Amino acid sequence: MRDKILYALGAVALAILVWNINTIARLPEETRQGMVFKIIFFHVPVAITAMLCAAAALVASVLFLVTRNFKYDALAVAVTEVGLAFLAANLITGSIWGREIWGIWWAWDARLTSALVCWLLYAGYLMLRRAVEEPTQRATFAAVFSIFAFIDVPIVIFSIKWWRTQHPQPVFWGGGSFPPDWTTHFLWNMLAMALLGTVMVGVRLQQEDCQRELDSLRREAHAM
Repeated sequence: MRDKILYALGAVALAILVWNINTIARLPEETRQGMVFKIIFFHVPVAITAMLCAAAALVASVLFLVTRNFKYDALAVAVTEVGLAFLAANLITGSIWGREIWGIWWAWDARLTSALVCWLLYAGYLMLRRAVEEPTQRATFAAVFSIFAFIDVPIVIFSIKWWRTQHPQPVFWGGGSFPPDWTTHFLWNMLAMALLGTVMVGVRLQQEDCQRELDSLRREAHAM
């Protein structure tokens, strides 16, 4: 049943993306930035999805420390890996935009630097998990580290409000706006990215279920 749901969600996400990409390509160019402005339809949704994954990892990590239920540990690592992929896509698309608009691939301003630090922190979370073999210790250390890593998430979100940065102010809560039809396509892409992230998390959870079974068999083998 779970596989069928994942397939269905994946098909819906793919259909929305194919339709929306085709429609976005036919939208008029932005007056000052030209064609490259359209990268915002992907740059922002992947960033929001990444931040939602970080929030889910925080909640799952806290729940694991409270309950010691390894299902929460599995959820934490699954959403962390998916969020890391989406954050990487955010950094890459942002660099492409910056190369066209600023003339450079990277600027060490508050938003970009804090986002890179966020990526490195969650990459460190995955490295920590690989460094600890015992399942309970691994889950505990990882949960504590995930809670620590989340401290950077509000900094990423509000950095362009707290400091003067080269990064543009956000469209929807920075005083700007989209034409209504552009907003519609942005929201469709947001939905598509959220569905895609959900499917990826579902696949990783299935893999973590298999890993927990292997860990259980390994503990039984050591006890014999």
